[in-house]
Amino acid sequence: MLTFRMIELSDRPLINSYLQQQNYRASDFCFTNLYTWGKRFNTQFAVANGWLFIRFKDNYDRNSYLKPIGTGDLREAIEWIIEDHKSFDSVFQLRGLTEEMIAEVSAAFPERFNYNFNRSVSDYIYTTEKLTHLKGRKLQSKRNHINRFKRENRWSYQSLNESPETVEACKRVLEKWMRVNEEDKDPTLVYDDFATTLMLEHFDYLELKGGAIQVDDEIVAFAIGERLTEDTFIVHVEKAFSSVHGAYAIINQQFVENEMANYTYVNREEDMGIENLRKAKLSYQPDILLKKYNARFKTSELPL
Repeated sequence: MLTFRMIELSDRPLINSYLQQQNYRASDFCFTNLYTWGKRFNTQFAVANGWLFIRFKDNYDRNSYLKPIGTGDLREAIEWIIEDHKSFDSVFQLRGLTEEMIAEVSAAFPERFNYNFNRSVSDYIYTTEKLTHLKGRKLQSKRNHINRFKRENRWSYQSLNESPETVEACKRVLEKWMRVNEEDKDPTLVYDDFATTLMLEHFDYLELKGGAIQVDDEIVAFAIGERLTEDTFIVHVEKAFSSVHGAYAIINQQFVENEMANYTYVNREEDMGIENLRKAKLSYQPDILLKKYNARFKTSELPL
């Protein structure tokens, strides 16, 4: 029997010892996301027999699991979570499966699951070269926004890793940003605020990287991310004041240029089904849409 419990900050070394064994480039397999969004999704974990198990609630409050991470018999590991799920009154489901993961699960359980595409949790992945230089006609508007920003402002880029004072300043910027956007109808905003606050409060312990754009010594945008895999950096947060023309475009470009030189890819995470966020992420012409799927037994008939 597996024993699940809520993820604590102090669990980072243990959980990372498993996560660092994989190279899926999926945003789900990142301790910072699991921990900081844990309150929203009731995310729990268990470790047994060389496997890490992640259990959480989906948007319909149904019990869900990520693919187990570890070494050994994957079929046996999935059977453990199938057994664990018997105490829940919902359909068993694995969520966030990439096509690479589906191949592994299908090899362990031939013809057992249906795999349904889940667009809203699929990750947007770009090359660092693209986001740094923004070449080509399709990205001309991004270059125009950045050039206008540079013309109109006395600005500078500040690495959060070189200035603890800037990390503290970003906490105040986040509070202001939330006040400016408090009438936004996006229901995830309150959880996003909670997660971002945790990242700033535990910035060093989580080994995050961050950058801020200052105009006349006032921060107008900041971003936070970290190493995801050997070749992929993940961006967790981008905050900017839309009243400052080009602020989002400049933090996006400068964060990549200054903090991601050693990486080939940038994962900017999913769009959560939010139309404006989807439009913004598509506008940067992703090199990879990392498709994710939900797996359920073929006898399941509940809707996604």
